[in-house]
Amino acid sequence: MVPAWFTHNRLYDLARSGRRLPPWWGVIVVGILIGILIGILSIVLALPVMLVQIMLHSESLYFDTWVTKVSPLVSGFWWSLNLTALFGAMILLVWLWIRFYEQRGIVTIGFEPQRAWFLYGRGLLLGFAAFCAVIGLLAPFGLVAVEPSDPALVGWTALGGVLLVLIPGWLIQGAAEEVLTRGWMLPTLAARYRPWVGVVISSLFFAAMHGLNPNLSALALLNLFLYGLFAALYALREESLWGICAFHSIWNWVQGNFFGFQVSGQTVSGGMLFNLMETGPDWLTGGAFGPEGGFATTLVLVISMAIIWWWPATSRQPAGQPVTVDR
Repeated sequence: MVPAWFTHNRLYDLARSGRRLPPWWGVIVVGILIGILIGILSIVLALPVMLVQIMLHSESLYFDTWVTKVSPLVSGFWWSLNLTALFGAMILLVWLWIRFYEQRGIVTIGFEPQRAWFLYGRGLLLGFAAFCAVIGLLAPFGLVAVEPSDPALVGWTALGGVLLVLIPGWLIQGAAEEVLTRGWMLPTLAARYRPWVGVVISSLFFAAMHGLNPNLSALALLNLFLYGLFAALYALREESLWGICAFHSIWNWVQGNFFGFQVSGQTVSGGMLFNLMETGPDWLTGGAFGPEGGFATTLVLVISMAIIWWWPATSRQPAGQPVTVDR
């Protein structure tokens, strides 16, 4: 049985509050163009950062080496700045599109103020718990171990960099990807066509966004698609974007700066509270892609989606309630 919140949702009504709803191909094209612009911006922003690295630490030009040569606070500052600039630009581009083409406000992508702090806080807790569940599946079987590392980069000595990467870096990064896919793509397509169209296309696009990440495997790509499905159901169940933004941000932070794994195949900086490594088969642990690429994450995502889908309904905002938002 399909739950009512999936077929009739506040997010769909908010998407319809604008003057235009682009067709499916228009949504994909705009999404690709935003991705291209962000890619160009990443290159532009990398140049001054590289110059600073050369001036301050000329012996450490490569990123993987550089993050081990400087303090977590310094590397965390640059990493956080990079995430904030790049993904802040993504949010800005989505806002410009909905403001001037669809002619609706930023709150209509799921940022209504009601219960925002509660939803965001709950998202942080659930995201932290969900990734800990992945580690909880691996650790009892000896599939993760402590990796020897420089004490200056791990633990309390790295706390400043670890927190600086989270605020504002990961908070902006997680929110930006959710704004593009679950805040804009999903409800726009669901409102114009069918809910499943928005869910599937936004999830496929989310997976494709990470298609060039290093160490990507077939299972990692599947998990990215499953995460897109999970995030779509999460946002629809709450009829808001606040919670899934927090979940996404803390998931990445816990993975990279709390436990010390790769995040979607990429090395992060800013130090880590623990430095763990995978010791089992890549299909189970994720290998060089990080735990997101392993079957343990597949299980957590599938179970999480089942909980969201079948969790007993509580009182919710009646579907079809008039939308009164500023354009």
